[in-house]
Amino acid sequence: MTKEGLFGKTLDELKEVVSTIGLPKFTASQIADWLYKKDVNSIDEMHNLSKSARNKLNENYTFGTNAPISEQKSSDGTKKYLFTSESGNFIETAYIPADGKRNTLCVSSQVGCKMACEFCMTGRQHFNGNLSAADIVNQLRSLPEWHNVSNIVYMGMGEPLDNLEEVLKSLEILTSDWGMQMSPRRITVSTIGVISAMKIFLEKSKANLAISMHNPFSEERKDIMPVENANPIADVIAELKKHDWDGQRRVSFEYIIFEGLNHSQKHINKIASLLNGLKSRMNLIRFHEIPDSKFGTTVDEHLFDFQAKLKAKGIVTTIRASRGQDIDAACGLLSTKAMQNKAK
Repeated sequence: MTKEGLFGKTLDELKEVVSTIGLPKFTASQIADWLYKKDVNSIDEMHNLSKSARNKLNENYTFGTNAPISEQKSSDGTKKYLFTSESGNFIETAYIPADGKRNTLCVSSQVGCKMACEFCMTGRQHFNGNLSAADIVNQLRSLPEWHNVSNIVYMGMGEPLDNLEEVLKSLEILTSDWGMQMSPRRITVSTIGVISAMKIFLEKSKANLAISMHNPFSEERKDIMPVENANPIADVIAELKKHDWDGQRRVSFEYIIFEGLNHSQKHINKIASLLNGLKSRMNLIRFHEIPDSKFGTTVDEHLFDFQAKLKAKGIVTTIRASRGQDIDAACGLLSTKAMQNKAK
């Protein structure tokens, strides 16, 4: 039988583990410390556990971390790592160093995606399963740079709120005192706007939220994001306005600029109307081209003009720097290539 991994379990789950195999209750906290705070990758390295305790754990469990199978490094320092999930599928994560102080990790939450956004490479893989909390947190813990990561964004493969239970569990591991002790203010979960799951997320987590808007007009958004049919962006924003955003927790909106499609004055006016009364910010993103795409990357002049006009409407607007252009920058591109090579 395949042994179960300890990594990815919460403290309560570890308490169940030690109880089941007859170890003292305090052993659960010791195990969590080894799993989430120290640079070890085997049960035998848990030196403050007795040899008898380690033997019992080894009989029933593995440590459970999983090293990346390949790495790409960009000239700008960005790295993309390819992993295999517990189910044997390919997933990817990106490590994005900035100024030496802010080093961001972009993690995946699913294998493929159900949402079928027209501009997304991951959507072309279709949906192949949810990642476990272990799969998600492993994307941090198994990197050589994991101690240097200051911020985490759930903006990789998949729709995080379509895998809400495991995403919330991963956030518990990342932010708890017994876990990795990260501030939830340094973690952002991105969603295209699944309202029912978003409400639960806002209740149960303190992490930041990013909404993928990409077009403020419902009919135009439907053409590129089928989720608009069941979760209109106007309804998403109406729900957000019920929440208190006066503290440190932030809500932001992601907006990919497609040349000639979604950056006119009418789009600016509609965005300003929708966001009126909501404390938020807008992040503008250059479209990273993917094979056989009908969308084009905008020119800098249009991007900066759109930013200036949004700012004139009182909307805090930033332009996300394009990183990793020389190493399969588009999300899902690296794992898609790996899938295609495996199928040959």
